[in-house]
Amino acid sequence: MGERALRVAVLGCGTVGTEVVRLLQEQAADLTARTGARLELVGIAVRDTSTPRDPVVDTGLLTTDATGLVRRADLVVELIGGIEPARGLVLEAIDAGASVVTANKALLAAHGPELYEAAESRGVDLYFEAAVAGAVPVVRGVRESFAGDRVTRVLGVVNGTTNFILDEMTARGVGFGEALADAQALGYAEADPSADIDGHDAAAKIAILASLAFHTRVSIDDVPVEGIRYVTADDVAAAGRSRHVIKLLAVAERRVNGEGEGISVRVHPALLPLDHPLAAVHGAFNAVVVDTEAAGRLMFYGQGAGGAPTASAVLGDVVAAGRNRVSGGRGPAESRYAELPVLGSDQVTTQFQLRLEVADEPGVLAAIAGTFGEYDVSIQTVTQEQAADGAAVLIVVTHRASEAALAATADAVARIPSVKRVLAVTRVEDV
Repeated sequence: MGERALRVAVLGCGTVGTEVVRLLQEQAADLTARTGARLELVGIAVRDTSTPRDPVVDTGLLTTDATGLVRRADLVVELIGGIEPARGLVLEAIDAGASVVTANKALLAAHGPELYEAAESRGVDLYFEAAVAGAVPVVRGVRESFAGDRVTRVLGVVNGTTNFILDEMTARGVGFGEALADAQALGYAEADPSADIDGHDAAAKIAILASLAFHTRVSIDDVPVEGIRYVTADDVAAAGRSRHVIKLLAVAERRVNGEGEGISVRVHPALLPLDHPLAAVHGAFNAVVVDTEAAGRLMFYGQGAGGAPTASAVLGDVVAAGRNRVSGGRGPAESRYAELPVLGSDQVTTQFQLRLEVADEPGVLAAIAGTFGEYDVSIQTVTQEQAADGAAVLIVVTHRASEAALAATADAVARIPSVKRVLAVTRVEDV
């Protein structure tokens, strides 16, 4: 087995790329045995070969000629990130007959169909386990383990930065700004954290999972997104008092409306009851709950980021792709036979919680309930907390309602004279 070699090219040598190079060397014998051929690292494409590197990286393998490198490889590992030049290099590799392993969720969420079609036409593999939830094997689970089942819902905490921030706010009672600063100091958040805290990272990941789970092409442009930037310490504290926790959730689910079956895909902060399995996901960890008709509910949990965990997922894909090259087999191709419509937010109903600061006087609740009724939004529960200066806080949980109906209701409630202000409107996920 050791006499046969597969040429491996790595694009990018940041934290993950360096760990991939390390594992290729440290586990060379095991990887050879698992693959059926020796994995020969033939080059590492970087922007600047003079940048200081970890000693594990052989500087003689560094090159700025990424195009030339992918043209002489059997397996290409893309760890550049972003759209370009990653997209062009992946297509170049596929055109040259190389199988590709990528951790690039942004690229897949925006250009997945183009890449899948290119790989199919050339008869090569495209693997991307590390693109969603790092070391957590949820891509393989959804794409392969549930191939004989019917997925009804995917619900996940798939961004470690936002989960760390919300967890800090919950555990320590600090505000968003302080929790974000802690995340940056510990390396969980970038200097510009907008992709994480505004929900775009999670949106790319759930677009990929929805495509796999429902055999339908879902783009990041199909995913309505709301981040955690405006979640306050008061919101988190109020969630705790009602035995809930706030999480940034990525949701994809089958829905049936008057026009038939479709799928709803979205990212937003939501209240989860404390006994929900995702409520116990702490720190920078990731978890995905998948509901299926036959297998029931399953949960995938683990480290969603970091050099070594992500490199583990990458190397798993390298072995799979390499084994296919040795045997002449193929990995799973894109499955999009279902072609379910992706429902807009106006076609989907959700539960909501509204926290209202109101005058503590007779008739307030009746006025609020009447307004909800005018907009056909049904109230499930109402609780009251005492506030200062003769005010009270009403916590109203609705039955399922559309985004439009809820928004109109909240606007109308805010105009009731006895309502001082609408403190928060938060979705509730209790399934």
